[in-house]
Amino acid sequence: MEKILIIEDEIDMVRGLKDNLEYEGYKVISAGDGLEGIARTQKEKPDLIILDIMLPKMNGFDVCKELRAKKINIPVLMLTAKGEEVDKVLGLEIGADDYVTKPFSVRELLARVKALLRRTGKPYEQIKSYEFGNVKLDFKKCIATKRKKKIELSYFEVEILKLLIAHKDEPVTREEILDQIWGLEAYPTNRTVDNYVVRLRQKLEDDPKAPEHIVTVHRIGYKFLP
Repeated sequence: MEKILIIEDEIDMVRGLKDNLEYEGYKVISAGDGLEGIARTQKEKPDLIILDIMLPKMNGFDVCKELRAKKINIPVLMLTAKGEEVDKVLGLEIGADDYVTKPFSVRELLARVKALLRRTGKPYEQIKSYEFGNVKLDFKKCIATKRKKKIELSYFEVEILKLLIAHKDEPVTREEILDQIWGLEAYPTNRTVDNYVVRLRQKLEDDPKAPEHIVTVHRIGYKFLP
């Protein structure tokens, strides 16, 4: 039974989500503030987190940022009453996987939960480490080592690398990257993928302007060459 942690301070919201998720067969636990949410995540190790942004003690953005800093890569679905574009961008940039704006339909939320849980079970998620050229990757710690120098990798940098490596020597479209990592219904665009690839090249390639491993496939996307 998959376990879902709801980090939300509105009791009625928690009760409604809990009833619907349990009806779908999930085990549901909850936390009423940001600090408790982090503690329960570390103790309970849920399969997915539903995280409100407006929380006491520590807001949802900071909770998500703290979880990613601790190398906790559990999928995070953020909830908020705000609809501004900047909030969506911020939430996804700090490591959230999807974003739902209140008020939302239960059907929509359940569909997004199922999509996130399906994504985390995909084969590329099982890759824990990899070596190529003069680079060693430790995906569990989100660290690359290049010529004995350690390089921090962000959550989305790790996910893109794992996906490309799982399909090495094969082109992966930008749309496939968005679908597998963010979900096509999330805010990021093709340009978001391009920006992360630029950062990866700057960190890992000897010559970022003439990459040998993370290469562009014209009009399609990217390909990883060992």
